[in-house]
Amino acid sequence: MSFKGLQKSVVRAPQSIKQRFNIGENTKDAVYIDAERRFQDLETETKKLHEESQKYFNAINGMLDHQIEFSRAIAELYKPISGRPSDPDSIVGEGNEAGIQACDEYEKIVQELKTTLQPELEMIEQRVIAPADELLTVIKAVRKTTAKRAHKQLDYDRRKATLKKLEDKKDKSLKDEKATFKAEADLEQATQDFDYFNNLLKDELPKLFKLEREFVQPLFQSFYYMQLNVFYTLHERMQSIDIGYFDLSLDLEAAFEKKRGDIQAQTEQLSIVNFKTTGGKRPVGPKSAGQSKYATESKYGRKHSEETLSPPPPYSQAASSPSLSPQLSPSLNGTSPMLGSGQWGAAAKSKGPAPPPPKPKPSRFSGTPSVPTATALYDYEAQAEGDLSFSTGDTIEVTEKGATENEWWSGRLRGKSGQFPGTCRSSTDESSVLTTIQVTT
Repeated sequence: MSFKGLQKSVVRAPQSIKQRFNIGENTKDAVYIDAERRFQDLETETKKLHEESQKYFNAINGMLDHQIEFSRAIAELYKPISGRPSDPDSIVGEGNEAGIQACDEYEKIVQELKTTLQPELEMIEQRVIAPADELLTVIKAVRKTTAKRAHKQLDYDRRKATLKKLEDKKDKSLKDEKATFKAEADLEQATQDFDYFNNLLKDELPKLFKLEREFVQPLFQSFYYMQLNVFYTLHERMQSIDIGYFDLSLDLEAAFEKKRGDIQAQTEQLSIVNFKTTGGKRPVGPKSAGQSKYATESKYGRKHSEETLSPPPPYSQAASSPSLSPQLSPSLNGTSPMLGSGQWGAAAKSKGPAPPPPKPKPSRFSGTPSVPTATALYDYEAQAEGDLSFSTGDTIEVTEKGATENEWWSGRLRGKSGQFPGTCRSSTDESSVLTTIQVTT
């Protein structure tokens, strides 16, 4: 677009918006509107005619080319795979010689057929595609004229609105009179331009529609007869094919089943065609290091032990006591090989539960005054603010005893004071506190 055209587009933009949203006065010609609608349909169908005729031309050529490539692919499959290490019968030169010869004969027939049809295909290009292209060129020229008419209509409506605005003004100055005179001249020029293009299109568009009907009728007739020639030539040549490899006396499906034989059943017996990478049941349990996920227990994999190995027991005061079993003491002294995780678990299970912690030293052997303490036999987690939490084996300093063992006692542990239950509640109640203390003084 030139700079002058850009300026005109900017000037026409307000009126174009008004016309699109039907604001203000807009010129409407019912005859032209109907002709423009028919022209738009003609433009759409002509583009479609051009595209579809080109597709048909390419499809016929493509069909013959695909037939040749199909024959070459089948011939390659019929050839033996001799000389390859993956072929178990590489020494024996096996191959479908009859099938390869049939493919060569078929390719020659299709090549001859393509040469025979070449004049018909060129005729389709000359008598269908080329005329449709010419009609499309004419329609593009007419479309430019309709765009010109639309621009002149915008100018006409814009000049008309400007003049009406000046005429409706009550107090006119000398400047307004000059503007009115100029607006009248502009409107007269815009009217002449708009009427010229509007009348031209209303007069000649119907003539174009009539010529279009006269153009399409022989075009369609030519396409019909050329299409008959193409398919008649194809049918006649294919019907006269005499290749001994094909048994044309049988039905198509019966001939296929005869050639195939039991190949399908033999193929389905191969394991590789039934192999599935997902959906199978996976073995339960941890995966052994370095073992493939496709290994099976009976053939490729090693059966995993069902025994769950226990970790070694945690270190406690009882572990350093002289009551350590003689089976474990050599290992701690380093005089025997280190025990495996399974031996540690077996040894821990054979010992049974850990012995209770030793009792505190009697007060008569210490120089400090006697302070009552309580040893927790079970864990306890504080349930409310002011409660004292402790673990099994913790020694709690008792600061205040309850009247009975069923009441709450007060004590101190690791610098924190709080209350704790003085006795164990019923074990049948799951919400009860399973905490028992051993009080020593």
